[in-house]
Amino acid sequence: MYRKFTLDNGLRVITEYIPHVKSISIGIWIETGSKHESPKNNGISHLIEHMLFKGTTTKSAREIAEQIDEIGGQINAFTSKECTCYYTKVLDSHYEIAIELLSDMLFNSRFDNEDIEKEKGVICEEISMYEDSPEDLVHDILYQSIFKGNALGLPILGTKESLNRISKKEILDYMKKYYIPNNTVISIAGNFDEKKLFNTIQNEFGSWEKGLQIKTGGKITDYHFDQSTRVKSVEQTHLCLGFKGIALGQDEVYPLLVVNNILGGSMSSRLFQNIREERGLAYSIYSYPSTYKQGGLLTIYAAMNPNALEEVRELILGELENLVRDGLTKSELNKSREQLKGNYILGLESTSSRMSSIGRSELLLRRVHSPEQIIEKIDNVGMKDIEAVYEKVINLNNIASSIVGNIG
Repeated sequence: MYRKFTLDNGLRVITEYIPHVKSISIGIWIETGSKHESPKNNGISHLIEHMLFKGTTTKSAREIAEQIDEIGGQINAFTSKECTCYYTKVLDSHYEIAIELLSDMLFNSRFDNEDIEKEKGVICEEISMYEDSPEDLVHDILYQSIFKGNALGLPILGTKESLNRISKKEILDYMKKYYIPNNTVISIAGNFDEKKLFNTIQNEFGSWEKGLQIKTGGKITDYHFDQSTRVKSVEQTHLCLGFKGIALGQDEVYPLLVVNNILGGSMSSRLFQNIREERGLAYSIYSYPSTYKQGGLLTIYAAMNPNALEEVRELILGELENLVRDGLTKSELNKSREQLKGNYILGLESTSSRMSSIGRSELLLRRVHSPEQIIEKIDNVGMKDIEAVYEKVINLNNIASSIVGNIG
C-alpha cells in the first residue's frame, strides 16, 4: 500500500509500509543528473554526490561512516543521467538516526576547498578506470554519438577537463538551483510507524526553503545514427548497436521489454543462444532498453575476437531481420511475459528495490503503479503491441554503432 504526502515546501514523500520485515530503506531523490549539465560543468552532479560524504559542520567523513556502521546499516549514493539518489538501509528501530544523518549531509556539508580538489582527483581516477574498461567505454561512446548535441549524451562522471574547471561557487550555485524541496522526493519502504515517521521528516525537512520551478526539456527530436570507433590496445573488440527506443512512462515500454527478453535479455535469448552457445563467437552478448523522460534507446552489446567483428555484426542484424519478418511465436510471447513477471516479483522481496522503484517513478513521472498494475500491463502485451514496437524501434536503416578495440 503506497501513501503519498507533500510538505508545505513542495517536498514529496512516498512510502510503502511492509509490516513483515525488520528493515527500512530510505532514499532522497533529486531530479538532477548529467542531463541537466553542459559541456562546461559536466560532472558537477556526480561531484556533489561525492562531496556530501566528505563531512558536515558536525561530523567528519569518518564519523558519517562510523555512525551508520554503529547501527549495522548501509549508506550510499549514485548519480544517473536524470537524478541523484542518497539512500540508507537500516533496522526499523534506527530509521530516525538514518533520516537525521541524510538531513545533516544534505544541509550541512562543508564543501571544503581542499576536499573538493581531493575528490576531483578521486573522480579523475574513476574516469581513468572507465577508460580502462572497454565494455563501459563503448557504451559511453554510443551515448555521446546517438545523443550528439543533447545533454543525455554527456558522461555522468564528466571529463577530467570539465571537472577541473568546476569551482566551489559553481557547486553551491548548482545546488541552490536543483537541491530544492520541490525538485525532490523522499521514498521509504519497510516497517515503520507512519505518524512518527512523518513527524521526523517534518522536523528534518520542513524548513527547507522552496526554490524556483525547474523547466525540463521536451522530447528528443534528433537521434544520430553514426558509427564511432575508438582504437584501444585490448584483446577483444567491443561493439554496441543503438536504436531509437521508448520514452519513460509510455505503455510501449512493456512490449519492448518482452521483445528485449527474446532478443538478448536472458541466457535463453536468440542472440545469446545463436552467437555464444551455438557458434562460440562471443563470451558476453546482451541487449537492454533504456528509458528517459525525453526519449530512449535499445542497445545491443557484444565482445568478441577482432577477427569475428563483421561476422558477429551480421549475425546480430540477421536475428533482428528474422524478428521483424517472422515475429514471436505464441510460446515465446508467453514465456517472455512470465519471465518479466518473475523478475519483477522477485525484486519486490527487497525493501531497497521497492524504495528505488517508487522513488524514481514518483520523481520522474509523478505517479507510482502498484505491483498489480505492473503485472496487468505485462499480461496485456499482445502480438499487435509487439508489431508496433518493431515498427517504432527496430529500424535497420537507423542504427548507431560504437566500437572499441585494437582495429585498423
